[in-house]
Amino acid sequence: MNYLPISTKNLNYKLNKMKKIILVGLCALSSLSCKQEQPQKDYVTFSGKILHQNSDSLRLFSEKYTKVIKVNRDGSFSDTLKITNGRHMLADGKEIIPIYLKNGYDLRLTLDAKKFVETMRYQGIGAETNDYLVKKALIEIKSLTGSELYELENKAFDSKIEDTFGKINNLLATAKDIDSTFIVDERVIIKRVKDYITNSYEEKQYIATVLAKGNVSPEFIDYENYYGGTISLNDLKGKYVYVDIWATWCKPCIGEIPSLKKLEKEYSDKNIEFVSISIDNQKDYEKWREMVENDELGGIQLYAKEDQTFMEAYKVSGIPRFILIDPHGYIVNANAPRPSDLDIKILLDNLPI
Repeated sequence: MNYLPISTKNLNYKLNKMKKIILVGLCALSSLSCKQEQPQKDYVTFSGKILHQNSDSLRLFSEKYTKVIKVNRDGSFSDTLKITNGRHMLADGKEIIPIYLKNGYDLRLTLDAKKFVETMRYQGIGAETNDYLVKKALIEIKSLTGSELYELENKAFDSKIEDTFGKINNLLATAKDIDSTFIVDERVIIKRVKDYITNSYEEKQYIATVLAKGNVSPEFIDYENYYGGTISLNDLKGKYVYVDIWATWCKPCIGEIPSLKKLEKEYSDKNIEFVSISIDNQKDYEKWREMVENDELGGIQLYAKEDQTFMEAYKVSGIPRFILIDPHGYIVNANAPRPSDLDIKILLDNLPI
């Protein structure tokens, strides 16, 4: 048998050609691209155009992130964002809507600020997830905003809630090409919002009935007085009592202090006591005492000693919460206006104090 001579160079050439053929075949069978994979960008590109803009900038923010994006005179904007993946808020003046950002996204947004949410349109990488947020916001604006929702009878409220959140869940289930991490978080958020609105409705119904004007007020008993001893609501009978439920860690509570001081001074010669009840945990007890002293807080300063009886009786789900009680221990307003609200003066000036 005769053999044809094959040089080493020839052999290497044929082997290399065979490898290429095999690789091409594997590429044809595989669903993965055989192009060289590019590393994902560690930033977001965000651009777009706004008609009838509300301001010369957009504000992008979350709990630990804030970015101001300049908007040109023609309404165009473009920026590169170094962000933490997840949910943020996008604000144009007073208009605010959630936005989901993830490194690698390349988003373009167009809108008319006169119809902010209704006209929002996204294009590019990440558009599908954010289009879902816009459509969800439209459902929420139509069905979940306004005081009318909380004025419905029980059956009508339950029906409205089930219908609204049914639409939102269906919107999420039928949306295409949405980020999988976002979907997991979104299901939790939808449930939390539903529970929050339902609890708020029940709280308002309770306030409107059990805590209605003219009903006997729940009492606080033997709360520690900063200036010594203890005080109960019953000790203050004979005077109107304006109660402030607050805590040292509550920024909105701290924000009301200047207005509360002003109110106390203005009504100092009237038949009314201003009572501030701290609900701080025991670990913040000294912080409470220091704040009363350093900020020269007026009125009667009480510490609840982690007793939540009074709070629970008044269905306090958020602070600051203000309550007005008459000299006989009857409720005047279970959810009274804040000191910074002009309505509090109207309310007090119409009382025989």
